[in-house]
Amino acid sequence: MGLEAWFMDSSDEDQRKPHKLNPDQPVSLEQLQKLGVFYWKLNADIYETDPELENIRKDQGYSYMDIISIHKDKLPNYEEKLKMFFEEHLHLDDEIRYILDGQAYFDVRDKEERWIRIAMRKGDLITLPAGIYHRFTLDETNYTKAMRLFVGEPVWKAYNRPADDFDIRKKYVSSL
Repeated sequence: MGLEAWFMDSSDEDQRKPHKLNPDQPVSLEQLQKLGVFYWKLNADIYETDPELENIRKDQGYSYMDIISIHKDKLPNYEEKLKMFFEEHLHLDDEIRYILDGQAYFDVRDKEERWIRIAMRKGDLITLPAGIYHRFTLDETNYTKAMRLFVGEPVWKAYNRPADDFDIRKKYVSSL
């Protein structure tokens, strides 16, 4: 099964629910690519020796990697971190995540400011471009283990919305 994405409803219900519109309005991989979001499906069971992952890392210049487990028993300040991840924000660098286990959601804004929810499952690798407004949350399983990839040393700074004056945001908006 490939990547699944859809336009979200505006409900304030639990952020971990799917939040699909009724009727559902799916979003294609091509639509995501127009927003600068790219996707690969890999074999997470062999991530330590996967030649495909190694090629992607080499081609994209992803020289730094770490692994984070997001679960109440594994992540210090779990509730606080989940709230922080779900705040709408952008980064000055691309955000690259590879789901090694569990499930989660990335939400991104389209050109019309509508939320698109991207369901991430084991084996999904995604890149969000620098300057895109987005947020992250677990789904109702309350667990994911993800590889975080960076070009060079990691920068952990998120800029909550509004952040429209950043050059990277202006560059991103003009690229759409």
